[in-house]
Amino acid sequence: MKNYTEKELEVLNRQLKGVPPSEIIQWAILDKQRPVVTTNFRPYEAAILHACVQVEPNIDVIWCDTGYNTPQTYKHANAVIDILNLNVKLYNPEQTAAYREAIMGGIPQLESPEFEEFSRQVKLEPFQRAMKEQNPDVWFTNLRKGQTDFRDSIDILSYSKDGILKVSPFYHWSDQKLNIYLVEKELPNEFKYFDPTKVLSNRECGLHS
Repeated sequence: MKNYTEKELEVLNRQLKGVPPSEIIQWAILDKQRPVVTTNFRPYEAAILHACVQVEPNIDVIWCDTGYNTPQTYKHANAVIDILNLNVKLYNPEQTAAYREAIMGGIPQLESPEFEEFSRQVKLEPFQRAMKEQNPDVWFTNLRKGQTDFRDSIDILSYSKDGILKVSPFYHWSDQKLNIYLVEKELPNEFKYFDPTKVLSNRECGLHS
């Protein structure tokens, strides 16, 4: 599998800007054997899931469920899974929410010394386990420009900390444009989403940075 240099990535990202997400996915998946798409079923996630399954219907969909999602998110996830017939690989924390309630008193505050361990348990460890088991050679995400400072620093194509080619086909899309996509494809959306590891909307949870 080819690894692109930083200069090659810059050129490719310029060429891919404005290319439809479906074509970006088709290009990125062409010579790959183990593609995955990750999701947490947050707002607008149905778009990347739809785009990926249109190209590769049986693509592995990694869902790391923290156990702290809202009832609306769980219902939304079930709906999207059914509509798109997703091949979901579900990963949960090794410890239960009840365990953390007893040991940590629930979700620690951001400034608490327990917050780093909480984030490791509910987000980082399940994700690392998922990536190790699935061993992807390309990773599709719904990261977009304007979400966080770190995400502003990447592009459609980037590399993960482990050297996996990370592809964000909707990187330059606005919420408004994604709304139109979802309406046109008759896909649901859900905004009552909660990530216990982020606290602030512009804070990274640790999976991408």
